[in-house]
Amino acid sequence: MYRIAALLYPQALATSITLPMEIMHAASQMASVGARGNRQVSFQLAAPDKRQMKLASGLTLKPDTRYQDLPAQDLLLLPAIWRNPLPTVNRMRPWLPLIRRQFELGARICSVGTGSFLLAEAGLLNHRAATTHWNYFQPFSRRYPEVELKTHHLITQSDNIYCVGSVNSIADLMVHIVEEWFSHNTARAIENQFSPEIRRSFQDAAYQTATSAHRDETVVEAQQWLQDHLATPLSLTTLAAELGVNPRTLHRRFTRATGATPMAYLQNLRMATAKDLLRHSNLSIGEIAWQLGLQDASYFAKLFRKHAAMTPQQYRDAVRGKLFDAKGTSRLEQAHTLPLE
Repeated sequence: MYRIAALLYPQALATSITLPMEIMHAASQMASVGARGNRQVSFQLAAPDKRQMKLASGLTLKPDTRYQDLPAQDLLLLPAIWRNPLPTVNRMRPWLPLIRRQFELGARICSVGTGSFLLAEAGLLNHRAATTHWNYFQPFSRRYPEVELKTHHLITQSDNIYCVGSVNSIADLMVHIVEEWFSHNTARAIENQFSPEIRRSFQDAAYQTATSAHRDETVVEAQQWLQDHLATPLSLTTLAAELGVNPRTLHRRFTRATGATPMAYLQNLRMATAKDLLRHSNLSIGEIAWQLGLQDASYFAKLFRKHAAMTPQQYRDAVRGKLFDAKGTSRLEQAHTLPLE
């Protein structure tokens, strides 16, 4: 079972706690179906003591445990801080070693919005990429000059440390973690439930440092070749010959470096391109399939549905359906209504 905890402080923005909690609870329910009903995620709220805490928003949350009793976590969340983050930074100073300790024990640490001030104050962001709420870019840069602030990215990852610039972005990160912990299908179902308007993937939105990526130059060349030959039927023998390696060796190294076989990686590239074409072009479904080297439109639709949990046409309707029509019903509702459970 995966352990997640969020640190509570009076100026915490409740949504940056409750949204990840609900996403992970839903993922746990879905994943438990294949695990004999056993819960897959434990989500705790931690505070200096176990008394109810009234947040600045007026909401009251009840901690499950105290900071000092928190065991090693798989994911530790630092919620967004309402307005000026410095009073909270000063109040939390005695607990900064706890955040460092969780990181040393192997936890992923994720800050939401100005929660990144706590990570920086703890020294965990020195010489690392990070982001924060856009309104605090300048104060953050002045206070933490050794942090590599990425003002054009809503998500950053450096090793096991993640920063997201907004509550919306924490949803994107949670979906990414759900996919890593459980499965692609679980992640897509969660994404469709919580973000039916179609969001950018973590890989598209995030700034990831080199330490987060593999360093196999041959695999990098293979990835580039696949990107340049989306419409070409994949022959591992041909690709291996292009790179001067044995096909079996290439398959092993590619899978180890990327977490996917060359064929699965190529299909993911094709589906990403298909989404872009569905979003930005008026090409027919058949024409998009042809551009991807898939002559059979029905086979393309089957692959796309497996990847995105909806048909290509449903995806096109959803991604373009954010405006309401004259009858007061959104095209998104018409194209992508999910059943209530």
